[in-house]
Amino acid sequence: MDELIDIILNKYQIFLLIFIRITGIFVIAPIFSRPNIPKILKIGFAFFISLLMFNILENENFTLSEISMVILIIKELAIGLVIGFLSYIFFTSLYIAGQIIDMQIGFGMVNVLDPQHNIQLPIMGNFYYIIAILLFLTTNGHYLLIKALVDSYSLIPLGHFVFSDALFSQMVGVIGQVFLLGFKIACPIVVTIFLANALLGILARTMPQMNVFIVGMPLKIFIGIGVIFFTLPIFSSILGSLFSNMLKEIDAFMKIISKG
Repeated sequence: MDELIDIILNKYQIFLLIFIRITGIFVIAPIFSRPNIPKILKIGFAFFISLLMFNILENENFTLSEISMVILIIKELAIGLVIGFLSYIFFTSLYIAGQIIDMQIGFGMVNVLDPQHNIQLPIMGNFYYIIAILLFLTTNGHYLLIKALVDSYSLIPLGHFVFSDALFSQMVGVIGQVFLLGFKIACPIVVTIFLANALLGILARTMPQMNVFIVGMPLKIFIGIGVIFFTLPIFSSILGSLFSNMLKEIDAFMKIISKG
C-alpha cells in the first residue's frame, strides 16, 4: 500500500487526469448521477476505479509536454461528460414518448417532479423511465457503462481528446435517433387514440344527444392505459434496442476521437 501511495505521489498528474475522466460519468450518467446517492460514495467509487486504472496505465510513456494541466483536465472531464451524456440522452426518449402519450390520453396537464433535475416530467414518461432504469440494472447495464469508460483509455489515451466536426455530426445524429425512438414508443398509443377519436366522431354524428366530451375523456384514458399495459412486453424489447444503440454510440464516439 505504501508503495502504491509513493507511485501516486510521484505521478500525481496522471492519477488526477484518470480521476477526472472517471468523475465525469458521475455528473450526468443515469443511475450514477442520482442525487440520492451520497456524494462521498460517488467520490470513493470514482477514486477506487481510478486506482485500478492507474495500475494498468502507469507503465505508459505519458508526458505533459507543453500542454497546460488545466486544458488536460478539461479534456479528460469532457470525455467522461460526453460518455455520460450519450447514455443519458437515450433515456430522455422515454420522456418524449411519455409527453406524447400524456397529450393523447388526457394527462397533458398533470406532471410529476423529478428531484434529480428539479423539473416537471410527464406521468407516463416517468413511468417508462422507472421501468427502463430497473431493466438497465437487472441486465447489468451499469457495469457495461463503467466498462465503456474503462475501455476509453485504450482508444483515447490521456490528453488526446480533440473536438472535431465528426463529433458534432454524431451528436446531431444521436439527438435525431432519440426523437425518432420516442415517437416509435408512443406510436401504438397514438394510433389507438386516433381510432378512438374517429369512433367518437362517428358517434357524435349518429347520436347528437350524446355528450362526446364527457364520454370521450375517460374512454381515452381507459383505452390508453389498456394499450400501455398490453404493450409492456414489446416495450422491454424496445429497451433492449435502446441500450444496444446507446453502447454503439458510445463506442462510435470513442472511435471518432481516436481517429481524430
